[in-house]
Amino acid sequence: MKKWIAIALFLSLAAAATGLCCTTLLVTKGASEDGSVMVAHSDDSELFDQRLVYVPAADHELGSLRPVYYDASSLGDRPKYHGYELRRYVGTDRGPTYVDPDRPQSIPLGYIPQVAHTYAYFDGSYAIMNEHQLMFGECTDGVKVPLEPEPGKRIFYSAELSRVAAERCKTAREAVDLIGRLIETYGYYGTGETLPIGDPNEGWVIEMAPSPEGTGGLWVAKKVPDGEVFVAANELRVREIDPDDPDTLFCKGLHAVAEKHGWWKPEDGKLDWLKTVSQGEYSHPYYSLRRVWRLQSRMAPSMNLSPWVEDGYTRKFPFSIKPDGKLGVRDVMSLYRDHYQGTEFDLSKGITAGPFGLPYRYPGPMDASGDTGDPNARLKGAWERPISIFRCGYSYVCQARNWLPDAIGGIVWFGPDEPMSTCYVPFYAGVLEIAAPYYTCDTTTFSRDSAWWAFNFVANWAAVKYSYIIEDIRKKQSEIELAAIEGIRQMDEQAHALYKKDPKQAKQLLTRYCRNQAERVVRDWWDFAWTLVARYDDGYVNAPGKMAQEVGYPKAWYEKSRWPDGPTGYRKKGAE
Repeated sequence: MKKWIAIALFLSLAAAATGLCCTTLLVTKGASEDGSVMVAHSDDSELFDQRLVYVPAADHELGSLRPVYYDASSLGDRPKYHGYELRRYVGTDRGPTYVDPDRPQSIPLGYIPQVAHTYAYFDGSYAIMNEHQLMFGECTDGVKVPLEPEPGKRIFYSAELSRVAAERCKTAREAVDLIGRLIETYGYYGTGETLPIGDPNEGWVIEMAPSPEGTGGLWVAKKVPDGEVFVAANELRVREIDPDDPDTLFCKGLHAVAEKHGWWKPEDGKLDWLKTVSQGEYSHPYYSLRRVWRLQSRMAPSMNLSPWVEDGYTRKFPFSIKPDGKLGVRDVMSLYRDHYQGTEFDLSKGITAGPFGLPYRYPGPMDASGDTGDPNARLKGAWERPISIFRCGYSYVCQARNWLPDAIGGIVWFGPDEPMSTCYVPFYAGVLEIAAPYYTCDTTTFSRDSAWWAFNFVANWAAVKYSYIIEDIRKKQSEIELAAIEGIRQMDEQAHALYKKDPKQAKQLLTRYCRNQAERVVRDWWDFAWTLVARYDDGYVNAPGKMAQEVGYPKAWYEKSRWPDGPTGYRKKGAE
């Protein structure tokens, strides 16, 4: 136990340096190819808890209470609550996967009245999707007043709010209303947060921040117009709040609190949510805005958006945009596999990318860290912050499809580790369990039983000869994902026909299909990993009959390196 707590404390210090800094988006029906609503998210969470967990539906006794637990995704490890990033929760309240008698059991911050029945859902650092196709994304934002939890006063963070909503709600609007009430009633701690919430018909975004009053919390919600796409990347995205707009909701007393603390004055006009509760961008200039620019410019090149802005409060990037073309699920996957390829910010270029175009940038003590958000900070340097980052724990694309029953209509396309080198695997909302490799993961101990370790291994091995290996990865991704998309089309028809006769049997069919698919992908990826180990051993490109191919380095790298100064004769170069 002591050893485990020591490891968790170490991870807490790592979290303080980098944070859970994610990229999230929501695609409305009118902006998608097939009329589905999609919510996507990358959980850029270092070496923490990377498990995908199925939380079963449950019935509860009348008058019982629902415990509310501390979320280490908010402020890092807090041993007093047994809240650790290495294990997001330990206990019996969320099904068998979270039961672990060898680890300290999570301690509640408080309780709320329980409901008679709670829905099944997929859980990660936040709730992902429930059995009624309600789905969530997330990103952390900087705020002026981050607060610690306090039992009886501030017991909710966005992660636990998303779980309560997944347990109790069927629509995005219901979830927004519930989350808002919980914040105002039970208090909110931690960082600022953005949660896109989608259902089969529409999408909303709710943003939240701790209140300088120390109780309750501040929040605003806005509906994403149909036909448009919303993007967020560690900066609050709602701006002016229009009290007369039926598609904008906000907490009671927001204006009064903002005025009392000198954050806003009535003569300023409509309250600017971003400016009121935040210092702007997260960590360092363009840490957030570069990703928003990149995603919006990729989806709508016709907007001719500039990547350069005046400051962190820019208005150049709208709350949501209409894409030039409608998006399919693989289009969204592609958006997440981005390190600014082909732009002036391309991380596969430059000396730090090495000879083989490695887009990874490893931070150290000289780099900005955490939620600085200070526009006056004096930095000596900074790396561009890509969408696909080496420290991503997992990413997903959720689809909600209103023409099918919830059990079949909802799909979570889940990819362990970073988007660039992962493979997205489908899990239907109606499954009764998921494949063991996807909920098996301890990032402190390598294991071939874990899907996350399979993809993490390949991502790390890719650094050996990235420009070569990434092409192998892309080919394998396409092979698996295109087959999975075709398989889903066939399974939709088969499961829907069975569902009309017997919904229970249909769910069992979906469970077997998803489990077999996921287990097969993990086996294939391990085989692929060992193929890459042999193919690129010792810096060569190897193949049967063509072993030890000496490919050397790109021409431009020879020119940058010490190669021209090497020994080409017996006399010292430059000597008379």
